[in-house]
Amino acid sequence: MKRIILTGGGTAGHVTPNIALLPRLKELHYDIHYIGSYNGIEKELIEQFGIPYHGIATGKLRRYFSLQNFTDPFRVLKGMNEAKKLVKILKPDVIFSKGGFVSVPVVLSGKRCRVPVIIHESDMTPGLANKLSLSAAAKVCCNFPETLEQLPEGKAVLTGSPIRQELLSGDRFKARELLGFTSGKPVILVVGGSLGAAAVNEAVRSVLPELLRSYQVIHLCGRGKLDESLKGLDGYAQFEYVKEELKDFFALTDIVISRAGANAICELLALHKPNLLIPLSANASRGDQILNARSFERQGFSIVLEEEALTDKTLLDAVENLYEHREQYIAAMKASSQQNSIDTIIDLIESVTA
Repeated sequence: MKRIILTGGGTAGHVTPNIALLPRLKELHYDIHYIGSYNGIEKELIEQFGIPYHGIATGKLRRYFSLQNFTDPFRVLKGMNEAKKLVKILKPDVIFSKGGFVSVPVVLSGKRCRVPVIIHESDMTPGLANKLSLSAAAKVCCNFPETLEQLPEGKAVLTGSPIRQELLSGDRFKARELLGFTSGKPVILVVGGSLGAAAVNEAVRSVLPELLRSYQVIHLCGRGKLDESLKGLDGYAQFEYVKEELKDFFALTDIVISRAGANAICELLALHKPNLLIPLSANASRGDQILNARSFERQGFSIVLEEEALTDKTLLDAVENLYEHREQYIAAMKASSQQNSIDTIIDLIESVTA
């Protein structure tokens, strides 16, 4: 039986692609282990699948001043020692890393122990953790054609991001019944990310009366961001977050308004959902969502409306344009080569363990 170590953490986006690989890895009878931080979000997400979980110390390598910069290097060194011990004990055939700072000690330990390593970069430009890991990788998976130029020649493979296959099996009738929606109006799904997006929430609610004349709206607004004054509004349903219902909501949805996190937009690509992307501004991030969104726009998958240009008029115009031309966006997504991410990544894993 082959053994694989999965690693990645810090945010849900560094974990959910690993989760998407689990069913196929189990079908192929891999002995699966996960290395993450002691108490990160990855621990909570992975343990529900019954996968052996191993925690290590982790620290963040910041490019800005923080008092933690004086203590985190010691945590990184401790994590390196713990990761090396685990790799030596577990003796994996391969390591697959989804990134985040907890993954760096695991990847570097894999190289030292001569274990083949595959890493996955979700964003257009590699983050710092994956930049530190590139030299140790046998293969580097990525989501965007433009990323291939920024990765070592011979290592880079355009795979797309593995998504949870259950998202493809939603029931639109079940969703309509749960929401109390009619079949007479199209449905917009608004997704602000796991924590919600204040700017997107505010913009959508500002034009809600106009939207509800032509559409029904499902609004995933984030924890603590419900608007009590809008409860019971006909054709509008708001949730802090959803789990099992998400696949059904996607099945009912005609168009999506979303942030531009890499994993989120790859789900929209796999589901062939025409989308309006409102990326997180460069002032609030390293600008990766803007680059992600513009790539999807160039490939014909999305309309992009940057936060600085977000007004009632621009939002309504973009929604109307997206819905009117939705079939051309669906056709572009169906024609994409990034439709079999799980198969492509599993083939890479098998190739380095043969």
